[in-house]
Order: sequence, then C-alpha cells, then structure tokens
Amino acid sequence: MRLLLASKSAARRAMLEAAGIPFEPVEAELDEEAAKGGLESAGFDAIGIAEELAQLKALSVPAEAGDLVLGCDQVLEREDGSILGKPASRDELLRQLKSLSGATHKLHSAAVVCENGQAKWWAIETAMLTMRPLGEPFLLSYLDREWEHVRWNVGGYRIEGPGVQLFEKIEGSHFAILGLPLLPLLAYLRERGLLDR
Repeated sequence: MRLLLASKSAARRAMLEAAGIPFEPVEAELDEEAAKGGLESAGFDAIGIAEELAQLKALSVPAEAGDLVLGCDQVLEREDGSILGKPASRDELLRQLKSLSGATHKLHSAAVVCENGQAKWWAIETAMLTMRPLGEPFLLSYLDREWEHVRWNVGGYRIEGPGVQLFEKIEGSHFAILGLPLLPLLAYLRERGLLDR
C-alpha cells in the first residue's frame, strides 16, 4: 500500500516528510479553477468547495489498486462569506491583500483520502486569521520579496516565512494554515497500518 500525495505544494510535502510519513508526490490532473467555478455555481459553501476540490484532486490521480491517494485544498472565506481565489497576477494579489487588511478571514483546509476510486476518509479544519492594517509601502516591499513564493497561494502568504508579518492574530492549527489537517491524517494512517501505533 502506497500513499500518493496529489499536490504540488512544497509546504504539504515538507509537513509529511517532517512527520516521517512515507509518500510519493504526484500531480493532480484537475482544472482547479473550472472545478471551483462549477462548485460555486452549484451553491456549495466555502467548506463544501474545499472538501469537494480535495476529493476531485485525489480522484484525478491514476492509482493502483490499494493505493491511498491524498488530495488537499484550501479555501479562503472573507467575513462577508465571499470566497477569494488564487491571484492571477502580482497586481491582483496586491488588491487582495489590501482587501484583507485589518480584517479577519477564515482559511478552510480540507484533506480527502481515496482508495480504488472512492473517498474513504476526509477531514477539514478551519483557522481564523486577522490581518493587521497594512500600509502600501510594506505591501510593495513584501511582494518584492515574496511574490515568487506565494503566487499560487490562496491569500498570498507563507505563514512559515515573512507572511507571518501580515497578521496580528491567528486562531487554529498551524498545520491547517500550511495546507493540511495533519493530526487527523496521522490518526487515519495509523488506523490503516501505514504508521506504527
């Protein structure tokens, strides 16, 4: 039995490696933006979108019988319930960060494990993050340093790096903010015999 990680996220890979979990990284074959748009049109809320996208990513990976495929996704929900997408450009990320400045948002982090084409396990954790009021000089300097690292990140921050300077308060699992409800996943992998009890 193998664990396949259907994610190109360096943070997720680093978390699994640091936790001593044997896995193989694979590319999810999913048009994420199209899938997300379809889920939004169908009326899914932010949590539902995160869960469904994680499952779709796991199901998009060709796997052998008995392989466990881990799909993950994060959805950023503003205070008004609207969902923030991944920025298409540096200018768009600047606008997003300005819109989040001085406000609290929710970051929903979902994980789904599929086996033989069916979801067998899922978990979702939500973190509440409050950004401090952000000045434009700080934001421009931040983007000069971080754009290449955060261009694919929802919210445009690496909490494990300079992105922590954006915040005045964080509530919730550090692992979830990095992109994976890790402790529930570890419990499931022990249950399945991939990790020692």
